[in-house]
Amino acid sequence: MIFKWTKGGKSQALVPAAAKTTSASARSEVDGASGDLRLPLTADALRRSVDPGSLGFKSTAELEPIDGLIGQDRALRAIQFGADMKAHDFNMFVLGPPSTGKSTAVKSYLAHKLRPEQHPSDWVYVNDFETPNRPRAIRLPCGRAREFSLGMIKAIDELRATLPAMFEGDEYQTRKRAIDEAFRAGQESALEGLNRKAQAQNIAILRTPTGFAMAPILEGKVVKPEVFMQLPEDMRRSVETKIEALQTELEALLGQAPKSDKERRHKLAALQDEVATAAIHEALDELEAAFADQPDVIAHLVAARADMIRNAALFLADGEGDGSAIKPPADTSRDARFRRYLVNLFVGGQPGDVCETPVVEEANPTYGNLIGRIEHVAQMGNMMTDFLLVKAGALHRANGGYLLLDARKLLLSQFAWEALKRAIKGRQIKVEQPTETVGMMTAQTLDPAPIPLDVKVILFGDRELYYTLAQADPDFARLFKVQADFDDTIARSSDNDRAYARLIASIVKEHSLKAVDAGGVARLIEEGARLADDREKLSIEIGRIADIVREADYWAGQEKRKVIASADVAKAIDEARDRASRLRDRAQEMVERNIVLIDTAGSAVGQINGLTVQQLGTFAFGRPARITARVRMGQGRVTDIEREVNLGGPLHSKGVMILWGFLAGRYAHDTPLALAASLVFEQSYGGVDGDSASSAELYALLSALADAPINQALAVTGAVNQRGDVQAIGGVNEKIEGFFDLCAARGLDGTHGVLIPQANTQHLMVREDIVEAVTDGKFRIYAVASIDEGIELLTGRPAADVHAAVEARLATFARQLKAYQTPQEATPS
Repeated sequence: MIFKWTKGGKSQALVPAAAKTTSASARSEVDGASGDLRLPLTADALRRSVDPGSLGFKSTAELEPIDGLIGQDRALRAIQFGADMKAHDFNMFVLGPPSTGKSTAVKSYLAHKLRPEQHPSDWVYVNDFETPNRPRAIRLPCGRAREFSLGMIKAIDELRATLPAMFEGDEYQTRKRAIDEAFRAGQESALEGLNRKAQAQNIAILRTPTGFAMAPILEGKVVKPEVFMQLPEDMRRSVETKIEALQTELEALLGQAPKSDKERRHKLAALQDEVATAAIHEALDELEAAFADQPDVIAHLVAARADMIRNAALFLADGEGDGSAIKPPADTSRDARFRRYLVNLFVGGQPGDVCETPVVEEANPTYGNLIGRIEHVAQMGNMMTDFLLVKAGALHRANGGYLLLDARKLLLSQFAWEALKRAIKGRQIKVEQPTETVGMMTAQTLDPAPIPLDVKVILFGDRELYYTLAQADPDFARLFKVQADFDDTIARSSDNDRAYARLIASIVKEHSLKAVDAGGVARLIEEGARLADDREKLSIEIGRIADIVREADYWAGQEKRKVIASADVAKAIDEARDRASRLRDRAQEMVERNIVLIDTAGSAVGQINGLTVQQLGTFAFGRPARITARVRMGQGRVTDIEREVNLGGPLHSKGVMILWGFLAGRYAHDTPLALAASLVFEQSYGGVDGDSASSAELYALLSALADAPINQALAVTGAVNQRGDVQAIGGVNEKIEGFFDLCAARGLDGTHGVLIPQANTQHLMVREDIVEAVTDGKFRIYAVASIDEGIELLTGRPAADVHAAVEARLATFARQLKAYQTPQEATPS
């Protein structure tokens, strides 16, 4: 069971008790508690220290850095299984708290174990000359894509030089002139024949700027129009008849010219194709030979050759000049003529690429970064695109290998989570605009061919996110079947202490820090237990330990030390705490100035100092809170004021209801529980949740009923059950320290102390100044197992006396209630 206690809107997760304690008589002595149940814990029970001499080394320079992680055997086995399992739906979710080395462990395993696997494929997109808006995807062996791309560029550059040279060469020009001259000779011969025929009939055929004209000839000269009109009518009619007949023949002759020109053009085109085919074949022969084992490449080259022959004029547009001149390489971004023949190096083929199983970590898993995208460029005010602007996503780059993603970032990216699931389930990656996937209208764009997907996806996240996905998304459990759960602690032992030291040596090596001496390692081990909230365990949140070591290295440098000492580690811990403690200091200042009322001396009836924890990021601190109880005769109700005003959470309300169960079971056996009580956290302006204050609330309630003053020099934390057993809570160290700081500010006099659940003694790792104050008798910490033990410490009266007073008060309430009731009300229904 997980308990929570929230104060001021901040929650603190609490741990369950390690063992249930049923009564005070069943309690054994624990870590310094003597047979007298009211004696405080001794100093050695408050903090488990490490003797530097027991570690067996002088500094981490003598240690072999540990290879991998410690205490994560279950998670590492899951990683091995998930990485090796080939099924497409056995993807992995690596869960656990931050800074436990999850990502490092996965990357390390993949780097050392998976390099010998089959090399991934290169992928390229090429133009489909029949349907240009649907680029074709071609798979190539690893490393061949760049060769293909460079081969095409080389062929284009060669054609840019050779084709103009061939078309400007003597052979081509001679054959072209022959075709042109044959056409012209045919036309001239026909016109000459018609001209002779006309001359035989004394008719001249004249060329004019607007075409051909005919006129009569008389005595070897062309007759002028005015002279012609003076000729006899019979002669004029004869000439006109001849001219009409000749004009008909001329029109027929001229009508044959377009057909002849078309034939000429066909012959010239055939000549051009013949010349271009020879040049293009020669340019592509080398590339075809190099990729003879790749049918898809050969098919593309055949289509490209045919398109080049059809569009040979593209290569002649450089202008006149020497065909043998060296031309610069084709510029894919500026010379649009040749983009259709280039190769989009989609996956692989980039300088520095190596042929090994890809392990890709995408830090920003947006839709485009994950699935790929189609880019556009502005041209003449329009947005244009082509197959060269199709860009690969992380799934493409990881194809054939492993893709590492942060689950929270993935879910926060619009469309990305659904796109990832769609790709895994369909086992292919289709690059498309995200709006197309939801049916929104988009401008016409490309539709690239999908690429088959064979990838292992590894998500990283916390436990809450994992269980939320498992519950909310049915696809999640079907696609991510491997759970690698990282522990955040390991058990304390001499072997694990030494392994911890080797872990510190690894941190030193990785970050090139100064070596840590044995005293510094001992202090780090103690801090590891503190971070674990358990003196019997060590935190393996590597990131947080590494932060402390790096900061300690800084402070050692400030002190001109060559190794990191215990004082440097302590300084790093204290400075980090001080940087985060502004709000803690302001809260304590408000108490010291009596703005928030907390008594640390004297006694009061129905008033007690409870302890709360506030969590601000990774920094948690304890705060005392005054809890008060008021009682009177009533109908048997305990009013939780926090709940009445919607400031109390369900767990806190549960704790208050448990108090009612304790009262009813302990006192009201023969009489009605004629009680009206109210409980409140004074000066609480935020939410309260959790049941870790339920024992303090019960003490306040018993004090009010028994009229027994509670010692205000003591503070209390602990949950309680209906039988009166005090149960474990979380944040015990921070709660003790919060009350200690307040008492120290007002002056310790030996009367101050804290009551904690006995089950929490195994979690004690308080600050060294508290241990010193306990040693000097200035502060006390009591471990209690039951309400009876606690009420004796708080009131200074035997528990039996307090219970007797409570019972007598409740009996009085019952009599008073009966006296106020009418006979009808008193009669049972």
